[in-house]
Amino acid sequence: MTDLHIGPASAADLAAVLDFWKAAAEGTSISDDLAGVERLHERDPRALLLARCDGELVGTVIAGFDGWRCHLYRLAVHPGHRRQGIGAALLAAAEERFVELGGRRGDAMVLDRNERAHRVWGAVGYRPQEQWTRWVKPLGQPPGRASVLGRDRAPRLGRWSG
Repeated sequence: MTDLHIGPASAADLAAVLDFWKAAAEGTSISDDLAGVERLHERDPRALLLARCDGELVGTVIAGFDGWRCHLYRLAVHPGHRRQGIGAALLAAAEERFVELGGRRGDAMVLDRNERAHRVWGAVGYRPQEQWTRWVKPLGQPPGRASVLGRDRAPRLGRWSG
C-alpha cells in the first residue's frame, strides 16, 4: 500500500461502489441499489467514505449521523487488500467525522455469521452489546401475521383484533 487516500464519495462514484460491494462486502441490503445509494449521497454527501490505494477503490464505510447517534454500515475492504490497515483507517476517518459532528458513540451493523468482521471490529475497540437485538421491517409492506402468544391475529394499535 503506497498511497492510501480516504475521502467522501462523489455522485460519479456511486455505481462503482455498488459493484465494489458485490465483490468485497458480506451480504446484501435492501438499500443496495443505485436509488438507495443516491438517496444517501443526496441527504449526506460526506457519509459514504471511500479508501483508494494508488487511485483504485479498495474500501468503503458509511458513517451516518442522524443528529443523535453515529451509525456505521458497509465497512468493506477488497479481498486483495485486506490485512493492511485499510479497515482501521476507514473507521478512524469515520470516528473523526462523528467527533466533528458532536457524536458520542459509534455503533456498527455487523452480521452475526461474519466472524472475520468480528475480529476486525474487536481489534479497533468495538464490542457487541449483548442486551440489544435489531428489529427490522421492510417499509411499504403490510405487517406479517402475528403469532405471538399462540395467536394468529395481526396486532392493531397495541391490542389484538378479532
